[in-house]
Amino acid sequence: MVFTSTVFLFLFLPVVMGIYYLPPIRRNRKAKNIFLLIASIFFYAWGEPVFVFLMLFSILVTWGVGIGLGEKEAMPGADAAPRSAPPRRKRILVIGTVYHILILTTFKYLTFLCGEFNTLVHHHVFHVEIALPIGISFFTFQMMSYLFDVYYGKAKVQKNILNLALYVSLFPQLIAGPIVRYETVEDEIMNRVETKEDFVYGVKRFLIGLGKKALLADFLAVTADNVFALSHAGGISALTGWVGAAAYMMELYFDFGGYSDMAIGLGRCFGFHFEENFNYPYLCDSLRDYWQRWHLSLTGWFRDYVYIPLGGSRVTIPRYLFNTFMVWLLTGIWHGANWTFMLWGFINWVLLLLERYVYHMERWPHLVRRVYTLLIICLWLIIFRAASVPDAFRYLGDMFGHTALSDAQGIYYLKNSLVILILGAVCCYPVGSAIGSRLDKAGLLVLKEVLLYLFLGFVFVMTAVFSISGGYSPFIYFNF
Repeated sequence: MVFTSTVFLFLFLPVVMGIYYLPPIRRNRKAKNIFLLIASIFFYAWGEPVFVFLMLFSILVTWGVGIGLGEKEAMPGADAAPRSAPPRRKRILVIGTVYHILILTTFKYLTFLCGEFNTLVHHHVFHVEIALPIGISFFTFQMMSYLFDVYYGKAKVQKNILNLALYVSLFPQLIAGPIVRYETVEDEIMNRVETKEDFVYGVKRFLIGLGKKALLADFLAVTADNVFALSHAGGISALTGWVGAAAYMMELYFDFGGYSDMAIGLGRCFGFHFEENFNYPYLCDSLRDYWQRWHLSLTGWFRDYVYIPLGGSRVTIPRYLFNTFMVWLLTGIWHGANWTFMLWGFINWVLLLLERYVYHMERWPHLVRRVYTLLIICLWLIIFRAASVPDAFRYLGDMFGHTALSDAQGIYYLKNSLVILILGAVCCYPVGSAIGSRLDKAGLLVLKEVLLYLFLGFVFVMTAVFSISGGYSPFIYFNF
């Protein structure tokens, strides 16, 4: 089920919210949680009627491992309160971690690995075709974060499997993030308080995300998909390549950022406060700054559960290089089973090291830093988007005039995409906040509210029109 679909907007969401806020349920926290859990499982089963059982089984395994991590044993000769047995808890954590890694490897990477093995031995040894469950990387990482947080004492064991299942399957963030840490919502599962202010904010935030997806990302996707398809089929001009690259760069942000806005907004409507996942990433003036603004839940996950346990930055330079290499290797692998993602992760690693040890970008003029960073992001996203590494290098070569600088095709795409490209570029920056601040300073609070609600109403109406006409597309990160 897609947030921009008519089924979700006009049936699922109104029914779920209507029942959730019925007086008999509204006054009973346990009833609210059970209802939200049922609704969330139905939401996932709508698109994954088979793999929903995989998710439920993984929740059961995670719950059991968590119970094992929370069990205490008396140490020999200890008369005081019992203490944890570290070796035993480590073994239990390893079992839980290995299970989740095996699940990810089987469903996300086994087909790719078998194909690569066949290529290596020049013989068709294995034929494996396994469908990819939607959002498996997101809900698997959430379950792993729960186990790590329990092991390190950052969160308490959730003994009620229904509460743990609600944390994992909560429909606003289930299939495309953000990756919600258990400690973030641990208390809110049983003690959250829904307020009118949160609900209104949540609706506004949801509609803003809806606009990013339906009115920007989906239109930019048409240009990006067409240009990448043309590049895959043959050569394109430099102009066509740059138009397609710019379109994809903004499409990815508005698609994933829009989903995160909708998830955060829906969570707020039900009393959950998810952490932000984006902070205007294209305002960055270095790659390090970019990764402090982009997909914050994923970068935070790798920082806390991979980078810091490996030793972080308080190590020797060779060890630091290894630590960061492992982070970026795993980041690339997390995004998908393709050499393009691994190459993209490797390039991130190299460029960040250059920034740290060679470039000394703090000495560069601010404008130069900004232009350099956005250019690098635009180029490496070609590798991220391409179907294969040869496709990526062919596209990059065409961007720099390998085929032709310009042609009628490039002019056509530029003319047809110019308005949406300019609008997208403007919306990459906090324009709405800037306008709101100016109206606040001018004392035009009523005008500010009127303009906001007119804009949100326009977004909803236009999204409804496109949704009814079948003009929506799945979120990019469904496949991750």
